[in-house]
Amino acid sequence: MPKSARTAAILVAAGRGLRAGAGGPKQYRSIGGQTVIFRAMEPFCRHPQVFAVQPVLNPDDTAMFNEAVSALPHEPPAEGGATRQASVHAGLEALAGQKPDIVLIHDAARPFVSAALISRAIDAAGRTSAAIPAIAVADTVKLIDANGNVEATPERARLRIAQTPQAFRFDVILDAHRRASREGRSDFTDDAALAEWAGLTVATFEGDPANMKLTTPEDFAREEARLAALLGDIRTGTGYDVHAFGDGDNVMICGIRVPHTRGFLAHSDGDVGLHALVDAILGALADGDIGSHFPPSDIKWKGASSDQFLKYAVDRVTARGGRIANLEVTLICERPKIGPLRDTMRARIAEITGVNISRIAVKATTSERLGFTGREEGIAATASATIRLPWDDKGWSD
Repeated sequence: MPKSARTAAILVAAGRGLRAGAGGPKQYRSIGGQTVIFRAMEPFCRHPQVFAVQPVLNPDDTAMFNEAVSALPHEPPAEGGATRQASVHAGLEALAGQKPDIVLIHDAARPFVSAALISRAIDAAGRTSAAIPAIAVADTVKLIDANGNVEATPERARLRIAQTPQAFRFDVILDAHRRASREGRSDFTDDAALAEWAGLTVATFEGDPANMKLTTPEDFAREEARLAALLGDIRTGTGYDVHAFGDGDNVMICGIRVPHTRGFLAHSDGDVGLHALVDAILGALADGDIGSHFPPSDIKWKGASSDQFLKYAVDRVTARGGRIANLEVTLICERPKIGPLRDTMRARIAEITGVNISRIAVKATTSERLGFTGREEGIAATASATIRLPWDDKGWSD
């Protein structure tokens, strides 16, 4: 299959998660400051080889789902069935009109899927019709009888633990699901088992021990502790930007087009809020500034929309295995008035960055008619960003 193969992903999120204890469906609970479903879905939405992400939900969860993933692009959710198998089938049928070449099927209860694992899944599906991530078994496994007595000890070297995302040629796995539905088979616990039943050879590729499925309250407690230790390198950065007014009748501020009596004099769209945020994030990464990544001397950035600069900075954090904990912008101007637009700006920044709106602040102040902002000659913005990165082997030193 060519490298240009179209890849879609199905996120199976219709389960109730009763073994996880009280608190509602586990996929909508928080872990490490973010919902499980957001963590499970975001890597697929941001992966450059995945063109569509198809969620499958219990319709009772629609409001929770929309709140949890409002910042992520996805297909209209499909309605899940009574079993996981039925839910996957619904997701496949929802995607059929888009004719993907490859489909990745992932459980929403696995929130720690990495971009590298997704890439391995796509590569594996390109080599074979069916492939699953698998990790070796560390403990000795016993086969017991109905009375709880040991019946056999399987050879550990041949045993593997199956994970998701499981990867398939789309037409092959859709045909297998349709056949199982016609023949009344609804007892398969994963898609690999259904593929085996349909006569497919299922290959394996390297899984990821961190890609754990959350099932019990103990799983949540363990992974909370792991995340706290893993993302313990807390960094802060600050940013500043200013643009003068020129001719025009609107200005871009924090991703929102704001009517005004003037426009900005700028190489790009002049969005001081987003520019300051980009510098804050890059500063937290110790990764230069906006000018070093998007030089004004480069003609391709003339008139460019600043949301792409902010997305780029966020992707730099993600590529380092990090998370953004907080973003804050302060706008300094006499006019336009920011207060009525504050929450709209917060929502737009949340949409661009994928960060929950509860972690984004937009503030405004004047300079008491002093200086260039007081004379309404332009707008200034300051910003701060707090990010969490994994510890590396350098510790506190270089």
